[in-house]
Amino acid sequence: MSIGSILTGKKPLISVTTTTSVREIAALLHANRIGAVLVVEDNSILGIVSERDIVAALHEQGAAVLDAAAGTVMTARVVTATPETSIIEAMGVMTDRRIRHLPVLSQGSLLGLVSIGDLVKRRIDDAEAEAVALKDYIQTA
Repeated sequence: MSIGSILTGKKPLISVTTTTSVREIAALLHANRIGAVLVVEDNSILGIVSERDIVAALHEQGAAVLDAAAGTVMTARVVTATPETSIIEAMGVMTDRRIRHLPVLSQGSLLGLVSIGDLVKRRIDDAEAEAVALKDYIQTA
């Protein structure tokens, strides 16, 4: 199963610009119950701001960072995937890189953002479906 299948039915992608304040980003994360936003300008991903980025900036700079721009706290080296990337491969990348979000790109176009939670949920759903199918098979054999 590929991560492209996870994008179907997901909430619309929320993104910000490099000038969006950390305070605004925190409000977006809370209001939308998400863990990260992409920093996008001119249809290009410039970075990602996650809860972890905000906490690190608060620790290092104090509450004044809430008025700072996204460009000052974002992670600029964004790891991406394609719709064809398998769920297992994506989970491996996320585990190895210690990240929880992967933007999904197709031929340079941003399709969406998947989280480790999305991937784990799909794996659980697939395992449950397989268990039901095996149980049905055994009962009819």
